[in-house]
Amino acid sequence: MKASEYMMSPVVAVRPDTSAAQAARRMSEAEVGCLLVADDGRLRGIVTDRDLVVRCLAPGVPPEAPVSQFMTSSVITIRTTDDIHAVYRAFRRSGVRRLPVLDGHGLLVGLLTVDDLFLDVFQRLADVLGPIAWTVLRDPSDPNRTGCASPRAPTDRP
Repeated sequence: MKASEYMMSPVVAVRPDTSAAQAARRMSEAEVGCLLVADDGRLRGIVTDRDLVVRCLAPGVPPEAPVSQFMTSSVITIRTTDDIHAVYRAFRRSGVRRLPVLDGHGLLVGLLTVDDLFLDVFQRLADVLGPIAWTVLRDPSDPNRTGCASPRAPTDRP
């Protein structure tokens, strides 16, 4: 499976000259915790809600200041064609929660978050455990019940 199968697209992006106040409003409107900063499809950085607080509001940067003044410009990215295992490794090695996704031409096309991978993990776990759980949850007196556990009456359970 490829990164492109898990990414969110289109991304919520702003230009580098977008003001801090505009960026905050955009995050609120889109209900997101980060904005990708791009110019003509080229990724320039990322700004998070935490960046707005810690790098902008707390030190007293005016709300008119452009996001380029407090964004993170050295962003770890992945490619649409990266295998999902490479994506997991990128998250593990970097410690970040969001990875912008670039196409083969280096243009910004998506965003993949740790939460997106959690959904994948939970779905895979449900796929594996679903049949097992169904077997365990069947009525112990059901003659068609399968499984290794010996049937116990509900009152026998700890």
